[in-house]
Amino acid sequence: MNKKIKVLIIDDSIVVRKTVSEMINNEPDMEVIATAKDPYEGRDKIVYQNPDVLILDIEMPKMDGLTFLGKLMKSKPMPVIIFSSLAKDRSKYEYTAYDLGAVGVIEKPLNKNKAEEIYDRMFNLIRTSSNLTAIQLRNLERRGLKKRNTGIFHNISLSKPIIAIGASTGGTHAIRKIISRLPGKMPPIVMTQHMPKNFTTQFAANLNNSSQLTVLEAKGDEQLKNGIVYLAPGGMHMEIEKKGAFYFTKLVDGPLIHHQKPAVEKLFNSVASVAKKDAIGIILTGMGVDGAAGLLNMKKSGAFTIAQDEKSCVVFGMPKEAIKINAAKKILDINEIPDFLINYLEEIHE
Repeated sequence: MNKKIKVLIIDDSIVVRKTVSEMINNEPDMEVIATAKDPYEGRDKIVYQNPDVLILDIEMPKMDGLTFLGKLMKSKPMPVIIFSSLAKDRSKYEYTAYDLGAVGVIEKPLNKNKAEEIYDRMFNLIRTSSNLTAIQLRNLERRGLKKRNTGIFHNISLSKPIIAIGASTGGTHAIRKIISRLPGKMPPIVMTQHMPKNFTTQFAANLNNSSQLTVLEAKGDEQLKNGIVYLAPGGMHMEIEKKGAFYFTKLVDGPLIHHQKPAVEKLFNSVASVAKKDAIGIILTGMGVDGAAGLLNMKKSGAFTIAQDEKSCVVFGMPKEAIKINAAKKILDINEIPDFLINYLEEIHE
């Protein structure tokens, strides 16, 4: 019989500790081995119980959860899921949690109608993150960014090729590694990152502050321009469409695709349809299959396609699926992608 995933819960609410424990213990492949009412008690139980996954509240006495998360990821990296009532309405907490190394941020259920969906997401994160290696967990830690000065692409004026990027779990860090190292005169970049509705505005603003590129949360019907990155807003799919000789963003509501909205598949398929060979597609770290088939469509339409390699992925799900169906022309470490893009674009514009 397979060993169960060991979970520790740190939350000052005895009701939350009891309810979440019961939900997790009903799952056949996981169990709550301990609970704690604050980070100090939780620290001791981490040392002695050695859990596989930690579920952590934000607002607690003695030490808040985010402060504890920052300390924990430096001393003993482990999968941490933030479970907090602050997760939805105050996105700065979500951003900080992801930036400090959380594998997921989930809003505490406010009513019974949302509880099943929220717990399903928690169970999925527990199962996926329990297999992360120490190296992958350290890659989730915040790293300082250095701006890179370069003078190339100053003469590129056409909004092509379009660069399309898709990512999920671990993607905020992977995207930051790419965007922070690109020059300000890049062709337009469109991106879909799986994240909650209230998180994308903050994420775009943070990227903008650490990049020579201008990073915006897409509003829809924006003409794609050089030097600008357009991030799909949480809760809406993003496509691109062509009007005359120019490309524009298009926001689309509708059902979830591969359990996601925004979905990478939606973006990649639209780029394949309208930009064809005048595009570059990049699929990054993330669980599931979203974007794999879309990347293959981009490749079939003539685009150059890239998948992040297994070693540098936090979760080798989406890139693995893309590689499996031969959708990627190139497989690269995340640290190799920025320089590869620069060199590739220089070659095609000579």
